[in-house]
Amino acid sequence: MFDMTFYKGKRVLITGHTGFKGSWLCEVLVKYGAYVIGYSLQPPTEPSLYRLAGIEKEIVSVIGDIRDFKKLYSVFEKYNPEIVFHLAAQPIVRESYQNPVYTYETNVMGTVNILECIRKSKGVKSFLNITTDKVYFNNEWEWGYRECDPLDGYDPYSNSKSCSELVTHAYKNSFFSGSSANVAISTARAGNVIGGGDFAKDRIIPDCVRAALKGEDIIVRNPYSTRPYQHVLEPVCAYLMIAAKQYEDIRYAGYYNVGPDDRDCFQTGKLVDTFVKCWGGGLRWIDRYDGGPHEANFLKLDCSKLKTIFNWKPKWNLETAIEKVVEWTKCWNSGGDVRACMDEQIREFTSI
Repeated sequence: MFDMTFYKGKRVLITGHTGFKGSWLCEVLVKYGAYVIGYSLQPPTEPSLYRLAGIEKEIVSVIGDIRDFKKLYSVFEKYNPEIVFHLAAQPIVRESYQNPVYTYETNVMGTVNILECIRKSKGVKSFLNITTDKVYFNNEWEWGYRECDPLDGYDPYSNSKSCSELVTHAYKNSFFSGSSANVAISTARAGNVIGGGDFAKDRIIPDCVRAALKGEDIIVRNPYSTRPYQHVLEPVCAYLMIAAKQYEDIRYAGYYNVGPDDRDCFQTGKLVDTFVKCWGGGLRWIDRYDGGPHEANFLKLDCSKLKTIFNWKPKWNLETAIEKVVEWTKCWNSGGDVRACMDEQIREFTSI
């Protein structure tokens, strides 16, 4: 683990800070003394981790649309961030079929806007664009995709994130290379994340949580798809590491996969089995494959590059990750201090 105290006093801008992953990223940064500025729409769910944990009280929060360049740039002018994490996105595959134009506007032009702000600003030294494992052209093969494999997501969400990657590459080559290489620019392609406080629709663990709290059977729409599942702190801390390392040495800038080991690439049905075991109380799940829009059946990442360059490796296996989800959820459901629960999980994770 790199030294998290690097972030003490650093001015850090996070787009998409009101979302699930953004909230965890904010909390880690606040815990380690960063000055955090968030730019995002209102929280995308009700309830939301962002509000339940009181994160808005600990940071500078600007509510705005990533498509609004003028407002976004005004935040750069006012706060002059040193490090930028770009998470703002329309992140749901099924939603992208229903609203493809909005998905492309947000995920592609949002990336253009953030990079244009960085190009025009004076203070940014490190930028990380958070994308997804779904950016790759999916051959449904059994080995992990590498950073050099072709980008061409199938559905509007996945494809828009592939485009976001290409926009980042073009800006890097055009404006931040050679004698103009004054900003370290990277992308991070993460697998499926789970963790306490995810209330999104069309995600398997939130669906499990909702069913468990209601005492209902869990409906699983595609139990045989294989995905790389990991606790949200795995990619969040990897993002922080990449951004810090390239801040100190621009030669670390690049394109990185962030995913679990092969043992944690689970079929969805097996993932739900593990949740049922951790939750207890006689839960069960039902196979309710609905035919739905196209989604990848088999997908995993080769993270050799991240492991080799940074000596990085995953810390929590999938069973531990699900135990942490159940721990947080039961704390929240019983009226406990969810922020304290988050902080304890962060302490446990970073102390390994």
